[in-house]
Amino acid sequence: MGTRRKARELAMQALFFMDQRKDFSPEMFAGFCASFAPKPDVRPFFTQLVEGVLARREQLDALIRAASDNWSLERMSGVDRNVMRIAVFEMLSCADIPAKVSINEAVDIGKKFGTEDSGAFINGIIDTIRAAIERGEVPPIAAASPEPEEVP
Repeated sequence: MGTRRKARELAMQALFFMDQRKDFSPEMFAGFCASFAPKPDVRPFFTQLVEGVLARREQLDALIRAASDNWSLERMSGVDRNVMRIAVFEMLSCADIPAKVSINEAVDIGKKFGTEDSGAFINGIIDTIRAAIERGEVPPIAAASPEPEEVP
């Protein structure tokens, strides 16, 4: 498994942990990292993903809501919701990652950690957002700094 895949999976787990506790504070993130310390090669991308999603969660959630017919964000599984947050963040702020890669990674992680239907559900919503981005309906967001802050 590649470094970026490991970072994405750990980021989904960190966001899921915070989501379930309804606490997206830096202290909660630090607590997760203290218990599940990312390896040095995974840490920079993991930190970029989590901090990026946390900083833009409202914007990401609004895009996911707009792209999901008949599903409120609250009704979605925690795994699906957080996998999609990561993928949308990547598509909007990581210019070096093709949207197709972000979508495929999200689908695979959703299948691994979610339900039987997670892959198709995630794919449908994220692909709708991808199309809106490509049409210029959703502007990119500034990427996190190249050297994310060190997490304890």
